[in-house]
Amino acid sequence: MITISKTLVKSFTIQLLSTITCVILLSSCVQHRQLINFNEANLPEDTPEQIVNAMNLTIQPEDLLRIDVHSIDPLAAAPFNPGTGPDGQRPQNMQMMQGNQGQGGNYMLELFQGYLVDQNGYIDFPVLGQLKVEGLTIEEAKGQIYELLQEYLKDPVVEMRFLNLKITILGEVNLPGVQRLSNKRVTLLEALGMAGDLSDYANRNNVLVIREEEGRRTYTRLDLQSAEIFTSPYFYMQQNDVIYVEPIQARIATVADPAQRIISYTTAGLSLISLIIALSR
Repeated sequence: MITISKTLVKSFTIQLLSTITCVILLSSCVQHRQLINFNEANLPEDTPEQIVNAMNLTIQPEDLLRIDVHSIDPLAAAPFNPGTGPDGQRPQNMQMMQGNQGQGGNYMLELFQGYLVDQNGYIDFPVLGQLKVEGLTIEEAKGQIYELLQEYLKDPVVEMRFLNLKITILGEVNLPGVQRLSNKRVTLLEALGMAGDLSDYANRNNVLVIREEEGRRTYTRLDLQSAEIFTSPYFYMQQNDVIYVEPIQARIATVADPAQRIISYTTAGLSLISLIIALSR
């Protein structure tokens, strides 16, 4: 018969329990290098670098534009500004809605006054009629309207901006959701900052950007630990971009029920210990 000393059983039991404890702890462990961005990048510190991938957004179908026309004579400019009265001012009920609802009221008011670009790339502009704006930058579209207004107004001023500029950020970020943008020049890093930064379980080597442009959808994966991120055409966000940050493997351990994991490990350990004790008798 095989005999095992009590000292050997005790020593083996301690080692086994230590191993089980380490397995439990390491199952949800995130390594330090996984939490650092640009750790594989050789960045030219203190040396200015030319920006070669900056892009200017162009107007696309279903964009919503805010366009205001001003002139020395407000009455003359009033027909070009829907929602304003004969004196060029907003009606009192709109001013009350804006004041009562704060920022939400501002947004609803802007949507009410915005110009929707149709599927063919046109907007219906008062007096001037249908204008083709698809494919133009905001500056180019403003210039087009300015030239057409010369016939009607003296020294017109045209203000234009996007109203529905937004991106969606999903996955391992602290505040996932849709972000409305007030600035048309937003980088991927700024977008992640708007979402509360990456979580501890974010896979920084594999960030997916989904983009729809000119009737096509593209899928691009970016590595936030590489310097190539700064020269990527996807570093600057475009209208309706979707960012998805996938989790690292350690995230699985946090999703599973911690109590169930501990019970499973403990049950297996106790069974093995019971077997050893039984053999030692």
